Amino acid sequence: MMLQIKRIYDPPSPFDGDRILVDRLWPRGVSKKAARLNSWLKDVAPTPELREWFDHRTDRWAEFEKRYRTELLHNQAFNDLCKFAEGHDITLLYGAKDHDHNHALVLASAIQATLGATEQVGDFQDNSTGAMLRA
Repeated sequence: MMLQIKRIYDPPSPFDGDRILVDRLWPRGVSKKAARLNSWLKDVAPTPELREWFDHRTDRWAEFEKRYRTELLHNQAFNDLCKFAEGHDITLLYGAKDHDHNHALVLASAIQATLGATEQVGDFQDNSTGAMLRA
């Protein structure tokens, strides 16, 4: 399994595997055709209440991460995504501008923890490659 994290605004790559949008809201300015998605998992995103509370404020990041991980513990869409990720190369797509403080990072880390993955292969190299994690 290979797990990547990428902004939806970055161009698709032949190395993306299954492209999965993990935002609850459709990203502005992106057509469904251009996104080239395999799936849109709205229900794996943070709840509207948590998303609105976080408001992309970096001073709330640590608490946001804790709260989102707690939400994922009781999230069937997360369990389904983990099962799917075991046998597939996937790219989690998100729309946030902040590469260092977004829910896709927490989600990828939670997937890794659930599947017992510990090896990190890459980090954000530029906007087009995203972060790559291998399990």
